[in-house]
Amino acid sequence: MAQRGKSAAREGGSEKEVRRTFKMLREVWLNIGVEKIDMHEGVMVKVLLNSGATGMFMDKRVVAKHGFRLQKLKRLIAVRNVDGTNNSGGAIMHQVECNVFYKGHVERMRMDVCNLGKTEVILGMPWLAAHNPEINWEIGEVKMTRYPPLCGRKSQKKERIKRVATEEEKKIV
Repeated sequence: MAQRGKSAAREGGSEKEVRRTFKMLREVWLNIGVEKIDMHEGVMVKVLLNSGATGMFMDKRVVAKHGFRLQKLKRLIAVRNVDGTNNSGGAIMHQVECNVFYKGHVERMRMDVCNLGKTEVILGMPWLAAHNPEINWEIGEVKMTRYPPLCGRKSQKKERIKRVATEEEKKIV
């Protein structure tokens, strides 16, 4: 029957071949603001959300280009690529502290500085687990609906305010 439908569509018959495609994103990219702590100067960077990454990372070139203040680590951290090989940029020797802004969400974070190739910033599994954002993988949309204590934002629930009656209202009752 399927064969007949294809040939009928090709021959101009009433049956048409139906094709369906579904594009699934394998990566989710965000544009975020990153602000230097010491100077309160911000820049926009492109961020890859990566559940396979074990930390938060900023590329060496982004750090140098925008003048982020490096903080030397006490111990070097070896960096391995997805295929298990050592990263060509060598071990992580520094980190930067910055404020991160995304759709009303603000937090201070430390990112390890390493060679990320064409990627400017990677937010890995520790960030994803802490924030548990709602991610629509079909369209690449990320909603920040849960706020962990580390971000300093309180719950979305509104506090009930107890209204105090005026002296006139007390007389009526």
